[in-house]
Amino acid sequence: MIENQDIRPAQVIGPLGEPLTVDDLPSPDTKRWVVRRKAEVVAAVNGGLLTIDEVLERYSLSLEEFASWQRAVDRSGMQGLRVTRIQHYRDLYERQLKY
Repeated sequence: MIENQDIRPAQVIGPLGEPLTVDDLPSPDTKRWVVRRKAEVVAAVNGGLLTIDEVLERYSLSLEEFASWQRAVDRSGMQGLRVTRIQHYRDLYERQLKY
């Protein structure tokens, strides 16, 4: 009988539509988080390649930081991850909630 087996996909679809494996993910010592790298990590979690706990440990991220990346992708796609546009997308999302 199969019980709680840790079955993970070998690859998932990345943010640009390309196959993404664990080896393709950003390096664990990444210091500069560009939009593409953030989106790849979010796609890895959403696709089941890594768990949230593994991402937090691997990249030394806080849960709040990673959750903000997920929210940004859910609301606005990859463009929502741009640091220079955070306020714009936040305002846009809040306006959509009002109507």
